[in-house]
Parts: sequence; C-alpha cells; structure tokens
Amino acid sequence: MKHWLLFYEGDDDYIEKRQPYRGDHLDYANAAVLRGELLHGGALGDPPTGSVLAFLGDTAEVAENFAENDPYVRNGVVKNWRVERWIVVVGEGAEAL
Repeated sequence: MKHWLLFYEGDDDYIEKRQPYRGDHLDYANAAVLRGELLHGGALGDPPTGSVLAFLGDTAEVAENFAENDPYVRNGVVKNWRVERWIVVVGEGAEAL
C-alpha cells in the first residue's frame, strides 16, 4: 500500500463557508477512516486556509474519489485540490528506498 496526501485550498472565507457542511464532511471522513482508507486529516494554518488528508491505497484514486465526493468540494468550500504521492520513510508503514 502507498500513502497519498490530499491538499485542499480554501477561499478567504473558508471558515465561514465550511460551517454548513462541516458535520457532513466529518461524517464522510470518519467513514473513510473506518474503511481503512483515511489515516489522518486536519486543517492547515491558524486560522485555517485549507487542509491536508493522508490516505492509504494502491493508487491515487482512493484520495481522488474522496475529494470528488466530499461535501466540502461538492459545495464549493474547497476552491482547489490536488493529490500527491507521499513516500513515507520513517514511522509506521515506512517504505524502503
């Protein structure tokens, strides 16, 4: 299994825009945790301007599918998102390079 990072970029009013969808987003994220796909997720910055979520899967599709169906993305809370391969070399699940 490989690690993938999903980066979300929010608008200037990210905090206010996310409020109506926060419960649905967290329920959606927790379901991905229970499936063993999502390892961690959280806001970036103080105050938050976006977020990053760490996934485990064979391909980037696990993170891409999450983003495409996330209430934050579907309702315009996230203005841009991208997925990047994360090669973990220290800690649980580390890969030898």
